Amino acid sequence: MRGGQGTVPGPFLSVRREARGKVSGDGVELAFGFWPGHGAPVVAIHGLTASFVSYVGVAECLRGRRPLLGFDLRGRGDSAKPQGPYGMVQHARDVAEAMRSFGLRSSVIVGHSMGAFVATALAVQNPELVSGIIMIDGGYVPDLPMGVDATQMLDATLALRIAQLSKSYESKKAYVEFWRSQPNFPTNDWNAWTEAFLDYEVSGEGTVQPKASANAVRVDIAEAFKGDEITRRLQSLRVPVLLLRAEKGLEPAQPPIYPEAMMDRFRQCIPHMKDEVISGTTHFTITLGERGASRVADLIVEFAEACENA
Repeated sequence: MRGGQGTVPGPFLSVRREARGKVSGDGVELAFGFWPGHGAPVVAIHGLTASFVSYVGVAECLRGRRPLLGFDLRGRGDSAKPQGPYGMVQHARDVAEAMRSFGLRSSVIVGHSMGAFVATALAVQNPELVSGIIMIDGGYVPDLPMGVDATQMLDATLALRIAQLSKSYESKKAYVEFWRSQPNFPTNDWNAWTEAFLDYEVSGEGTVQPKASANAVRVDIAEAFKGDEITRRLQSLRVPVLLLRAEKGLEPAQPPIYPEAMMDRFRQCIPHMKDEVISGTTHFTITLGERGASRVADLIVEFAEACENA
C-alpha cells in the first residue's frame, strides 16, 4: 500500500508507539526510528556525527500531531558502515530508497545541520519525494577566505566531536558524563532527551566507542564545503523552504553558525525562503532542548499543513 500526502502509509497504520528497525537504502541497510501521529509522516535527517535519536525531543513535542520518521545515515548509528561511497548525493539516494520502501510520496523533509544539505540534494535528485524543506541550522556555507582549507576549518570547529570518534570509554554512563561536563550541552538544557541521544551514540560490551564512522565523517566534511554545488542546489529549489536558526553556536559562548550578516547571501540563493531564529538555543539544543524542540515541533506542524494546502 502506497501513501500520499495526508495519509499514513500502510507499514505505519498499526503503529501506536515509537518503533525502531532497519530498512533498505541504496544497497545498504539503514536504521530508522518512527514516532506515530496524524497525517503523512515528516522525514527527519540528522547532522554530521549524529543519529535519528537527535530528534527524540522534537518527536515527543509533536505529541502525535504529525508522525516523524528518522533515519540513521550510512556510516552513523546502527546503519551499515561501508568503506564508501559517502557524500550528500549518496545520502540522498539512501533516503530516497528508504522512503520508497515505506511507500512515501511527496513529503516534508527536515534536516538538521548536515541533514539540511542532504535534504536539498534529495529535492534536486528526487523532486517527486519532497513537498517542502525545513533546514535546522544548516544548508549553506559561506565563501572561505583565500588560502583557508575547508577540511581544516571544520576540523577546528568540530574538533571535540571529531576527536571523540576514535576514543573508547569505560561505559555508556562514562560517555554521557563526559558530555555532561562539556559546554555543548548546558546544564539548564540537560534532560532525558540529551541522555537518550548520547546513550545511543556508543556501543560495545564493557568499554564503548562511538558508532559513527570517522572515515564517513571526514568524507562528508569535505563534501560540505563544495560551495558551488551547494549553491546550485539551493538555487534550484522550487518547494517551500523554512530555515530555523539557533541563537548561539555549538555552545552558548559562541556566535551563531548563521549570523544575520550571512543571511543576505543565503536568501539570494532561495529568495522565497522564510526563516526564524529560535532564542535561547545552540546548534545542539535547538532539537534536544525543551525550548528548541517545542518550537521546532510547532513549526513542523504549521509548515506541513501549509505545504499540503498549497
